[in-house]
Amino acid sequence: MPRPKDDRGQVLSSLVAVLAVVAIVAGLLVLFGTRGNDSTADEGTNTPSPKPTGGPSTVGASVPRSTPTPTPDPTTAAPSSTEPTTPASSEPTTTVPPATGPPATQTTTIPPDQRPAVEVYNNTGRKGLADSVAGRARQAGWTVAGADNWHGKVAGSTVYYPPGMLAAANQLARDLGVGRTKGALDNMKKDRLTVILTSDYTG
Repeated sequence: MPRPKDDRGQVLSSLVAVLAVVAIVAGLLVLFGTRGNDSTADEGTNTPSPKPTGGPSTVGASVPRSTPTPTPDPTTAAPSSTEPTTPASSEPTTTVPPATGPPATQTTTIPPDQRPAVEVYNNTGRKGLADSVAGRARQAGWTVAGADNWHGKVAGSTVYYPPGMLAAANQLARDLGVGRTKGALDNMKKDRLTVILTSDYTG
């Protein structure tokens, strides 16, 4: 025989049925509620791509725009970056005149009253050469003690000088245009200068 149901058993059955219905409704709500919201994976396929608007692009705003480089003036020379610029010196520039040659040798001029006597000899075939050169010596301030012909062989026109008269011999040679000086020979006087003129003399 079937077991009689009491009130408690009916109440329990009703609660179980209600809970089952609530669970089913809740499951349906959850199911449909989650499908109504777009998931992250669906955004890439179902969401339409936005259309560009007339306003400025945010991507273009983040990239700096290139400014045109001004073209240098062709008339202005650009400074070279490879060569350092040298600052102008504040010190004055000293101009050195170019050398014109070695300085002339300073010569010592012997006063006429300190000059020794002179004898002039002609060792050429030119007549009157000794007398003409003797006159030139007198004009230059020399005292001429004599003029004559010289017999013998002489290498060239020469002013002969005894010891201690080299400076006087050099000056006399310049005054007469003789290019050679030499110590006096044994047969020459030792208190004066002796001039012997040969064929090379052009003075």
